Amino acid sequence: MASERAPRRRSLINVVLAAAVVMGGTGAGTAYVKAQAHAGRVSSASPAASSSSPSASASSSASASASVSEEASVEPQAEPTVDPDTLLSQALKPVTAAAEDGAKVSVAVLDVESGDSATYGNGAFDTASIVKVDILATLLLQAQDEDRRLTAQEKQYATSMIEVSDNTAASALWTAIGKASGLAAANKRFGLTDTEGGTGMLWGLTQTTAADQLTLLRQVFATDGAASQLSEASRTYLQGLMGSISVDQDWGVSAAATTATATSTGTGTAGARFALKNGWLPRTATGLWDINSIGRVTGADGREYLVAVVSNGNTTQAKGISLVESAARAAVSVFEDTSTSTNSTSASSTSTSTSTSTSTGVDQKSSS
Repeated sequence: MASERAPRRRSLINVVLAAAVVMGGTGAGTAYVKAQAHAGRVSSASPAASSSSPSASASSSASASASVSEEASVEPQAEPTVDPDTLLSQALKPVTAAAEDGAKVSVAVLDVESGDSATYGNGAFDTASIVKVDILATLLLQAQDEDRRLTAQEKQYATSMIEVSDNTAASALWTAIGKASGLAAANKRFGLTDTEGGTGMLWGLTQTTAADQLTLLRQVFATDGAASQLSEASRTYLQGLMGSISVDQDWGVSAAATTATATSTGTGTAGARFALKNGWLPRTATGLWDINSIGRVTGADGREYLVAVVSNGNTTQAKGISLVESAARAAVSVFEDTSTSTNSTSASSTSTSTSTSTSTGVDQKSSS
């Protein structure tokens, strides 16, 4: 009896082991197919299933196809996103490659409609005359705090300082706001973190970054009062002056503006082609030029952009202007909807590239 039971026990064990192998192989096959589906690959059968019978293989294949289909519908692969700063850096590669040796440029841009922004470079640059926007914004903020309007004299200075870049007017208002300390107090409220006023009367040597200048533009061109320390009246006033700059200063970020909607400078309204302030400063010690431009432009796609470009190390004013304009166009191109663009923005980039202020000849000089 004992000799008969032993073979029967071995038979039962073999059956159990065989069932375990089949079940284990099927489980492994299912796991393999799901892993392949997650990896974006389709497999008709798993390695384990291929060693099974034809009917098992067909069943496994159908199960795998259904699993892949279900996984693909539930977990579609998302489109890869690229950081706006990376896109801006790529757009500026041909610009920086064509720049003079030693010339440096930094750019910040905001697509007003979407709220997306990008920045290239984080170094500090001399402001030259773009600081005049900051000076007037500070004066307007101080007047708001004092619950008063600008005096007739202050308005006269403000108009000359912005529209024709008059340095005497700028010096008068620089003194009125309390020079660097007054500027610093206002900038803290505006959200500028890397701007430092020039020593004494050297307001043109105020240090800033492109990112800080974009922050200032946000304050000036905000459409929502909650987004700006400046009142609607103050913003409208400053925008109007920046939209009425002298014709000989129609260069810089305006190169990125459409040429279809207007043939002259704007009036500071939303429909204007651009509103800007430029700065240019030949450094006495090196003979090299600081060339800067900040403002709002309406692109060829009809959308508005805030753009700030700062540069230094340019051997001539004309070469610096060319660098700034190329950088401005590249910056806007990162966000511009090219499918609706109807014109080229290059026409305005070179015709005034050698212009200087009609009232001062050159920007504020330094003895350094």
